[in-house]
Amino acid sequence: MFEIRIHGRGGQGVVTAAEVLSVAAFDEGMHAQAFPSFGSERMGAPVISYCRIDDKEIRLREPILEPDALIIQDPTLLHSVDVFSGLKRDGYILINSSKSFEELGIADFVARLPDRHVVDIGATEIAVKHIGRPVPNAALLGGLAAMTGRLQLESVEKAIAEKFPPALAKPNIAAAREAFELAKAALGEPVNA
Repeated sequence: MFEIRIHGRGGQGVVTAAEVLSVAAFDEGMHAQAFPSFGSERMGAPVISYCRIDDKEIRLREPILEPDALIIQDPTLLHSVDVFSGLKRDGYILINSSKSFEELGIADFVARLPDRHVVDIGATEIAVKHIGRPVPNAALLGGLAAMTGRLQLESVEKAIAEKFPPALAKPNIAAAREAFELAKAALGEPVNA
């Protein structure tokens, strides 16, 4: 089982990101589940959503305490919430930021993870460029597909197309594709979706 925990703030599409991941997994013939965890339900409040992907039926229903991958949609949460709690020793971290790990104050922590398991992408800037709004979720899903190889970019694109109306799907797909390419480049891999 591959478990993903997504940290962000209300209004950033955190819940939608987990839903789209689960649909992408279904489209690839896997089992998946997605669900959110809310604190105070207001714009800007910390939000967590979860996605599990497996080749067999998933019977667990509790929050993900030991994720295989983290998506951090809002880097302001890095020092106010324990976003790294329970991350597996060989886990993946994808952070929505154009800053270095030193600038983010997490260089010592990420140095303990395997090479090529931590990537930062300016997903908000990508979203503004393609969508016209600072909603980084689709871009980060493209980045996660590139990092982990657990899902194909085509499946993520198809799931985005199923979730959003065409006028929103097209720019979100473009954002996911750009982030996929940036993550591949950051990992030193050729871009071949």
